[in-house]
Amino acid sequence: MIRQATLAFVLTTWFLPAFGQHTFSTRDYFYVGGKYTGHSGNEVMAGQMYVEVLHPQHVVQKYPLVFFHGAGQTATNWMGTPDGRTGWADYFLEQGYVVYLVDQPARGRSPWHPSVNGPLQMRPPSWVEQRFTAPEIAHIWPQAKKHTQWPGNGDKKGRQGDPVFDAFYATQVEGLESAVETQTLVQADGAALLDKIGPAILVTHSQSGAFGWLLAVARPKTVKAIVAMEPNGPPFRDAVFDQDKNRAWGLTDIPITYAPQVKNAAELAIVQQSKPDAPDLVRCWSQADPPRRLVNLQSIPVLVVTAEASYHAPYDQCTSRFLAQAGVANTHLRLGEQGIHGNGHMLMIEKNNLEIAALLQKWITGNVK
Repeated sequence: MIRQATLAFVLTTWFLPAFGQHTFSTRDYFYVGGKYTGHSGNEVMAGQMYVEVLHPQHVVQKYPLVFFHGAGQTATNWMGTPDGRTGWADYFLEQGYVVYLVDQPARGRSPWHPSVNGPLQMRPPSWVEQRFTAPEIAHIWPQAKKHTQWPGNGDKKGRQGDPVFDAFYATQVEGLESAVETQTLVQADGAALLDKIGPAILVTHSQSGAFGWLLAVARPKTVKAIVAMEPNGPPFRDAVFDQDKNRAWGLTDIPITYAPQVKNAAELAIVQQSKPDAPDLVRCWSQADPPRRLVNLQSIPVLVVTAEASYHAPYDQCTSRFLAQAGVANTHLRLGEQGIHGNGHMLMIEKNNLEIAALLQKWITGNVK
């Protein structure tokens, strides 16, 4: 009887993510946001966001962490790695944080309704290889040749047909085509989440970078810090792959609060650097002087993290520069300059992911009060 009771206790208190990690914790879930829509008798609930919450055995950190995944991803990004190593959720649980993991609205476990949310998009394996897992082969941007940290072995490492790549690609899902729809939903749902759980630290990655800025605007007293892992950018125009206009509000595709007030994104006058800060960097776009201020972000600690070999390496400094010009003090850490080499865009699941997690923990400890 004692052995059976012990086994039952273990089975109900050990958290086993998709790739077989095992950190001692409890697990729960809930949904935030959403509303009924449609004709009477045929309504559906749309726009709600799935939230998974993990509690360590002993909570020792003042604020929880809320993790937002990027495009094509779900919360599995944080739960383990495609080759079976410990993920960031487990790492930060071990540091004594309560951890919240979300699936973006209309993504993963958050329901999608085509008549309400609009069309989806999905990236093919070749796109993922080029940008995430094997950028050193196509070598589209100068820093790509430095990529060494994707897990796996053999001639097909990082490409379709390699077991690790295939395990990663199996986690990829469709997401909304519309950045405006996505950001609108996440700002509403994220605000509802913060209203429910209270003050928190936001960890964003890639596409979800916009969410951190938008939630700081919506709940400036509740967002205690933003850790932006290669946030979507650069401001106003794309780089590396094309020069298309994007993020009309600088950091976002939907309105964000400036002072003096901006009623239309066209009111933001912008200029481009005459030359880049270094040879392998792009020329940044920024506000023309005098710049408007992002007043709701000014008291929030912000960290921008850039991997050495990622396609963000040529332009994340533009995001950091834009924030500083708008009155938002921030720390921009390039991993290569911190002695952490060879990472691409999916740094939370690459071979040295826990070394990077430790760097984030060090910054949080030193900057969040």
